[in-house]
Amino acid sequence: MARRDLSALSARIGTVDWREVETSLETRGYATIANLLSPEECRELSALYDEDARFRSRVVMARHGYGSGEYKYFGYPLPPPVQALREAIYPRLVPIANRWRTALAEKGAFPPELAGFLAQCHRAGQGRPTPLLLKYGPDDYNALHQDLYGELAFPLQATVLLSEPGADFAGGEFLLVEQRPRMQSRGEVVPLRQGETVIFAVRHRPRQGTRGVHRVTLRHGVSRLRAGRRLTLGIIFHDAA
Repeated sequence: MARRDLSALSARIGTVDWREVETSLETRGYATIANLLSPEECRELSALYDEDARFRSRVVMARHGYGSGEYKYFGYPLPPPVQALREAIYPRLVPIANRWRTALAEKGAFPPELAGFLAQCHRAGQGRPTPLLLKYGPDDYNALHQDLYGELAFPLQATVLLSEPGADFAGGEFLLVEQRPRMQSRGEVVPLRQGETVIFAVRHRPRQGTRGVHRVTLRHGVSRLRAGRRLTLGIIFHDAA
């Protein structure tokens, strides 16, 4: 992806209504951003999956009880579009993350820029990059989980659908399950289109209840793919131990 294209991507992120994103996160536990990546950008990122030199590790989900399918963690340096997405989205989410910390009575504040937060991660022994590409084929799925890799964790993450539903695959819906105190779990299917991004809580979020703010726990996953091939890009802002 050319430098001018990366500038256009950063500018695109700047035009997002981030207040609307925050409102959706507070009311639904997630927010979506349509057309964050073009079909061409999605194809370019999908093609990286076969370039093994770009990745630090490959995980076959069935070997670990994570589901079925596989994913690869990028190594440093990240591909320029992945780095651009990570750097441009993080500062937009920091105000939300810090308000959540205050609401949940957690100490400290997240740095305004990604570099400052990653420096904290690396000082804590979390130096391995976490952005990843995930690949699913027929009957593959991702069990409900949380992406936690050490003591430090940024409370929000993003997933971009790179494949085209209906053309490239069928099934494989993004899933969120929310557990509220003294209540049964609430599940939601988040339909995505190619190039669309979903932003959601890594572990928990604050929710205003009748007795004040309480902590809501979230897990995410992907339902069974019925046909085809589905690729997604995961943007996690904390690094791994």
